[in-house]
Amino acid sequence: MKNSRILILTFILIAACQIQSMAQGTNVWKSLAEVTYKISEDNFGELYVPVFSENVKKLEGKVVEADGYIIPFEGMFKPEHIILSSLPLAECFFCGSGGPETVMEVMMSSPIKYTSKRVKVRGILTLNSKDPEKLMYIMKDAKLIIE
Repeated sequence: MKNSRILILTFILIAACQIQSMAQGTNVWKSLAEVTYKISEDNFGELYVPVFSENVKKLEGKVVEADGYIIPFEGMFKPEHIILSSLPLAECFFCGSGGPETVMEVMMSSPIKYTSKRVKVRGILTLNSKDPEKLMYIMKDAKLIIE
């Protein structure tokens, strides 16, 4: 009786961990949308500084998965440093439809080829609220999972 309770409890804990892991992988963009902005100023004028929710802060330094589309900047595509958008090219942040929370810089552990198809990458999430020259979400040491 006692062993069966321990077995059931162990099973429940493993299932909960797997569900949490899958949630991070499949819903990372939904989680990353939990951001607000405060207006700050630098030498060049006003800028919007991201204020990350507690849920987003919990993802920092963790391995996450993100799927989306590679944004091809003319003359700037680098196979080891890509911009990934959760939205198709016609709707992406740089084209006017989405917000800055819909894109991330991805530092690949090995170069990839450009594709217009949806891809999935896995890497370590870093939050950026200090450097206005970079995007607020940066994935490091990323690997291509699905091409």
